[in-house]
Amino acid sequence: MKRWILMLLAAVLLSGCGYNDFQRLDEQTKSAWSEVLNQYQRRADLVPNIVATVKGEAAFEQDTLTKVIEARAKATSIQVTPETLNDPAAFGKFQAAQGELGSALSRLMMVSEQYPNLKANQGFSDLRVQLEGTENRITVARNRYIQSVQDYNVLARSFPSNLTAMVFSYAPKPAFAVQNEAAISAPPVVDFNKK
Repeated sequence: MKRWILMLLAAVLLSGCGYNDFQRLDEQTKSAWSEVLNQYQRRADLVPNIVATVKGEAAFEQDTLTKVIEARAKATSIQVTPETLNDPAAFGKFQAAQGELGSALSRLMMVSEQYPNLKANQGFSDLRVQLEGTENRITVARNRYIQSVQDYNVLARSFPSNLTAMVFSYAPKPAFAVQNEAAISAPPVVDFNKK
């Protein structure tokens, strides 16, 4: 009888430990991160086509194209593994590289507005629409990843599941951060006197 009580008590304690929740949320986080990577790859795959189309405009700023090419090379050179999600330094390095590519592409799109032949080019217009759609997909994928990390981290820090986290070494995962947080928190400067 005593044995059955101990088994029942152990089953009750283990069912509330959160172990299965950690497994589920860890897999959910990995899946969400895979989608972020998928969208980043989609963006990186668009870059050569955009650069080739823009190169056709003879007077286009070479410095802007060079920055896009270099940023793409840097972003695609970083090897991302499942362990990257648990390494804040590697995760930060990857985020920084993707941020540089995003900034370089934004600059390219802004500069392209000054070239009427490029704006009129249907191929460039199609690529621009694809890039804008991809940027939206990246935002959605990142938001899903951020939510899955939040769910995991809440479980890792909440009692009693934090005890399970300590026993099985389930550390909180690094959050996805905005690289230029200080710059985007400042209000934009609007000057109507510029010509």
